[in-house]
Amino acid sequence: MSRALAAIRLARHHPLAYGNDSTPKAPPVFRYALHALIVLILTLLTQIGGIAYLIALAASRTWGLRRFLAKLTIFLLCYGSATLAASLAAPIFGRVPLSCVAGAEDRLVVRSPIYCLLNRNYVTPGVRDLAKALAAHMDKEFPGTVTVALDANFPFVRGFPLLPHLSHADGKKLDFAYYYKDVDGAFLNGATRSPIGYFAFEQPAPGDELPCEGRNDWLTTRWDFDALQPLFPAYRIEEQRTSAAIGWLTSEGVTRFGLQKIFIEPHLKNTLGITDRHVRFQGCRAARHDDHIHIQVE
Repeated sequence: MSRALAAIRLARHHPLAYGNDSTPKAPPVFRYALHALIVLILTLLTQIGGIAYLIALAASRTWGLRRFLAKLTIFLLCYGSATLAASLAAPIFGRVPLSCVAGAEDRLVVRSPIYCLLNRNYVTPGVRDLAKALAAHMDKEFPGTVTVALDANFPFVRGFPLLPHLSHADGKKLDFAYYYKDVDGAFLNGATRSPIGYFAFEQPAPGDELPCEGRNDWLTTRWDFDALQPLFPAYRIEEQRTSAAIGWLTSEGVTRFGLQKIFIEPHLKNTLGITDRHVRFQGCRAARHDDHIHIQVE
């Protein structure tokens, strides 16, 4: 027994014992690099998350917090406060948020709260008015129809990238979901094939126009996500509503709101019989647009 007690005492004072003051720690350079990486990722994902993290880190050190749960709580409080502050300050910089809180009577909805949690729901007042007018038009033409918005822009700084998009950087771009129907042809109001509205592609049929066929660009965001496609429900684009929405965008959207471009895939443009010059192909380095409609104003 005495030998066992002696061994325990020796273990407690060993330099590698957990909790001992002499326990080796990661060199400061690695800790700083980890914090820098976290700040970079949060900034790219949310624009303001990196700043919230630095504030939370400073507060945790000032208050001597060591437990992970306490540090996480401080960060979430800082991030929530920063998000609220961004929504109040963004109009000063020419952008306004699209609300992720929709009531039963709202006809324009943001697909998921995650867009607001990540601060990806900001547009110029003109784009907001265009989106609301489109939703009102669709509700008038097809009573009860809900129009679904997806990615917009961050609240601040012209030119700040909204990854993986190549152009959502000035408040003047907005994505809409297509309108869908089920396998029996019944309209699915407010539904999308994927939970976030992206990456569930309408596959071209044999003989369809394929402008990027045979290309192997190494620097591109045109990802097919073939492994994901069987996971999505077998909805199809509801042609009548989708054509009506694009028709309104290329007429009223252009004349009243200065709409400049609409991006959809060429095979869908041909299938829907669209010939308007404002509807274009986005290029082979940009993401596919047979899962959403991209619009931008001047």
